[in-house]
Amino acid sequence: MKTVVLNVLLIASLFVVGCSKGESYVRVGYDFSKLNKVAVVEVAGVVEGDVAKNQIADFLGMELLKKGYAVVERAQVQALLDEQNFQASDLTLSDDAAKAGRILNIPVVLVANIPQYDENVSMTAKMIDVQDASILWMGSGFGSTGKTMGTILGAAVGATVGAVVAGGDSDDKVVGGIIGGILGGVAGQALTPEQAENLQELIKDICEDLPSRFGPYPSTTKQK
Repeated sequence: MKTVVLNVLLIASLFVVGCSKGESYVRVGYDFSKLNKVAVVEVAGVVEGDVAKNQIADFLGMELLKKGYAVVERAQVQALLDEQNFQASDLTLSDDAAKAGRILNIPVVLVANIPQYDENVSMTAKMIDVQDASILWMGSGFGSTGKTMGTILGAAVGATVGAVVAGGDSDDKVVGGIIGGILGGVAGQALTPEQAENLQELIKDICEDLPSRFGPYPSTTKQK
């Protein structure tokens, strides 16, 4: 059993190193210095659970802060919209996101969409003017998530716990297998530090050319 677990961990180590790539486009000539606040109104797509979505929104908020913007975080936005009984079919749509921004009395909103989140992740993000629902900035990127490693490590945890519980006879092995499977599944689904680090790196790449309030503003698209 020790050999099996060690082999599983060795395989998992192959997935430690991740990479990401991002690019973005900006409306040339727009004066970003006049923007004082940006609200991260939504993180949509295949990522499940508000905890993970809020964490991703926080990573986006960190990049906005670096560029000089005051940030209204997603959790606060959701609470304020709920108070107003605001309903939208899809906050990733520019029109719906702009309506939310007008309710919040914030000039610009940012939305993110994650259509893929398994071993790899792809993401788009866009900054929207709430007055006319036009896109001021849009970025996209892809990279690895570390989820494969998390799942494999979860299996290793399950196998180890199952072996400890199993003992010698067949009945104990069945019980040990059940307990190990449960614990392994939980460990495999958790957002590991590696996953968080890889997602944050991807967002940094996407937002690298996000215009700063203080200029200068990029006139070309940059890809990493």
